[in-house]
Amino acid sequence: MDLGAIPVPAEPGAKTPDLERTGEAIKATRTRSVEATLLSVLAVLYTMYFARAFLIPIVFAILLNFLLSPLIRLLGRFHIKPPIGAAIVVLLLIGSVGGAAYQLAGPAQGWAATAPQALGRAQTKLKKIIRPMQQVQRSVDQAADSVGGPVTKVPRVVVQSGPTLSSRLFGTTQRLAAGLLEVFILLYFLLAGGDLFLQKLIKVLPHFSDKVKAVEIARATEAAVSAYLTTTLIVNLIEGTVVALVFWMLGMPSVLLWGALVSCLEFVPYLGALTAIVLFTLAGLSAFPDLGHALLIPGSFLVINLLQANLVTPLLLGHRLTLNPVAIFIGLAFFFWIWGVPGAFLAVPLLATFKIFCDHITSLAAIGEFLGQRDENERRVTARV
Repeated sequence: MDLGAIPVPAEPGAKTPDLERTGEAIKATRTRSVEATLLSVLAVLYTMYFARAFLIPIVFAILLNFLLSPLIRLLGRFHIKPPIGAAIVVLLLIGSVGGAAYQLAGPAQGWAATAPQALGRAQTKLKKIIRPMQQVQRSVDQAADSVGGPVTKVPRVVVQSGPTLSSRLFGTTQRLAAGLLEVFILLYFLLAGGDLFLQKLIKVLPHFSDKVKAVEIARATEAAVSAYLTTTLIVNLIEGTVVALVFWMLGMPSVLLWGALVSCLEFVPYLGALTAIVLFTLAGLSAFPDLGHALLIPGSFLVINLLQANLVTPLLLGHRLTLNPVAIFIGLAFFFWIWGVPGAFLAVPLLATFKIFCDHITSLAAIGEFLGQRDENERRVTARV
């Protein structure tokens, strides 16, 4: 723009344009910052979506690094160097995951083989429950046919067969194995490196006060994230154990499989419990001839889940490490949209990590406050106002 040009009105009698003011508005910092922020957000979303195969194993490895770093420091007190300690921890983790998968593979394959017949039996029993609804629907359809016009002919639909189930499972197994291998390798290097990245950050910071603040934030964030992930893991494992014990008392087969499934699904709030209720309803209907006995299976899980979510978890985590339901639901929907099923498992740990990170940085404390729960003191003060 030539600010020295002579402004000429577009029409006779129109106001003379102020080119200097227009140029200042274009060059304004606020305009550039809004545009840059919008483009940055779109670029981040684009990158997160299309680079999900690359980012998901890295995020899993970083969260596991937060979880297992205190164990590496504990081994260091016994004069075990971080590379050796990392190798021990990663090998134990691989052995635990592999052993659990091997023990649960038999019951899972057995249940999958009998699933069609089990679902058939469950459908027969469900007809007793949904029969009144079917009668109402049939009456509505008859009334609509009696007052409607001539019946239109339904067009013929040709269904094209896709990939076979075995090919899909084989491809999924390949991707899963490659992702797990990447997670374990990256986890080893993160654990073996120890405080490498923190030391590099301290080295490049110019002022001593910034170095001290960086160390304080890093230590506090790592301790809080590790405490959150450890507590959540222990709570989920205990809930899975309690569910397996209750199912065993009710005579449910393959209790170890259902307990492990609960421990995994509890990492996905709301949707995980809903999925478990549906699965346990079908499994109970297929395992027991009596309808009341069958419904005890999902009912007992629902009671245990409500006690865990509303009593045990808030008591152990406290106000500082809990998230409000709105933030959980939005984060779950966002990460499921971006990364699919792995994103659903990572949503809450990532939100909790981000909240803890914001709580320890003054400029981001407001965001951490919005993500957190509201305590009783805050509720009373708000009610008085």
